Parts: sequence; C-alpha cells; structure tokens
Amino acid sequence: MNETLAAIFQRRAVKVFEPVEISEEMREQILNAARHAPSSFNSQPYRFYWVGTAKEKTAVAKLCMGQKPAETASALVVAVADIGSLAATSQSQLEWMRRRSEFSEAKIRDYERTAKIGRILFMPGPFGIFAAVKWGMFWLLNLWKVMGMPPLFRHDLFKWATKSTSLACENLMIAAETLGLNTCPMEGFDGRRLCRYLGLSARYHEIVMVIAIGRKSHVYVEPPQWRRPLEATVTIL
Repeated sequence: MNETLAAIFQRRAVKVFEPVEISEEMREQILNAARHAPSSFNSQPYRFYWVGTAKEKTAVAKLCMGQKPAETASALVVAVADIGSLAATSQSQLEWMRRRSEFSEAKIRDYERTAKIGRILFMPGPFGIFAAVKWGMFWLLNLWKVMGMPPLFRHDLFKWATKSTSLACENLMIAAETLGLNTCPMEGFDGRRLCRYLGLSARYHEIVMVIAIGRKSHVYVEPPQWRRPLEATVTIL
C-alpha cells in the first residue's frame, strides 16, 4: 500500500491532542494541499482561516462549544464557503492566462466568455428575482432537453460552494495525516458568533467546518473503527 492510501485508511477523528509545534513549512504544505483540491469551473469558492496563536485558539475553541479536540489542538482551521470571491477568482485566472505563453488568444477569449456566463448564471439578483426568472427558463428547457439545473438561488450557491469546500477539507486532512499529524473535523460551533469573530459576511460566507490539527495524545485510546461493507455502499452497474 502506498503512502497516500495508508494515510487515508489510518486517518481518524482524534478527540484529544497533545502539544506539538507545527512549523511554517508544514502549515504551508497542508494549506497548499487544500487549495489544490478540484472545484467546479476551478472557481475555488472557499477560504481558510488558520488559527494558531494561543489567544485566538482559546477564543475559537470557546465558540466550538469547548469541545476537547478544539481545546487541545495545536491549530484550528476554519473552512468557509465563499460565494463572494467568484468574480475576483475568475479575473485572477484570466490575468494569469494572459501572462502565460501556453494560452492562445482564442483560448483566453473562450475563458472570458465562460466566466461571463458563469457570472450571469450565479447572480441571484435583488430578492432572488433573477434567480426565479432563470429557474423558470431552465425548467421549461428541461421539459424537452436533458440538462442540469445550475445553482441559482443563494442557498443553492452555498450548497454548491460547500461541496468544493468539503473536497478541499479532505485534501487538508489527508495532507496532515501524511505529515504525521492528526485531525478532527467538527460541525459543532456557534456559526453566527464565529462568523462575527472572523469578520465574515452572512451574505457571502458560510462556515462549513472547523478542523482541529495536532498530534494524538498518548493517553487517547481510539475506539474500533466500523465502516459498512463495500457491497452495502457501492453499486456496480
């Protein structure tokens, strides 16, 4: 079994950590792994807050309802679905493409058109009016043509962004495991207060999870792990 598969199979949600220093180099590797996860249209609709100082960890752990993983972790990572960054991200990619010799003018124009269509599709408009109109158009088209329904309303956009954020979180946890650290993803937190603490906007941001990172305490005993059998989980067609 190779190193990556071993990290996947041995990863567990550790509930108690012991103090360990996470170097700047290791932190960068973990966060780089997160941002290299796949995302829809390469939109990368997420941002991560690395909480490493004692003062900030204490404050964020309290907002995680004092859970043991949060209190004992060496660092906490707040993973945020960010639907307000889409236009800036596509613009940054466009500028990057223009600086690269590998992309022809035709390719750049194609991307510009795709990005423009994406902005139109993902724009709910005031009170969701544009989204309602677009939903009606797509519903009528779907009566005679096989097609998917894009995320139109704000809650659909957050659901869409959460999928990409979750993929990035998995990359982050596997990278930490490969580097000899352990993690615990947590959904138990006061989202409203944590958003306010981080200066986030409820209009554009939604916290997906908080990930505790550290090294498993030598006194922590992991319970046996159970997973459903493969045949109960997978259907081969």
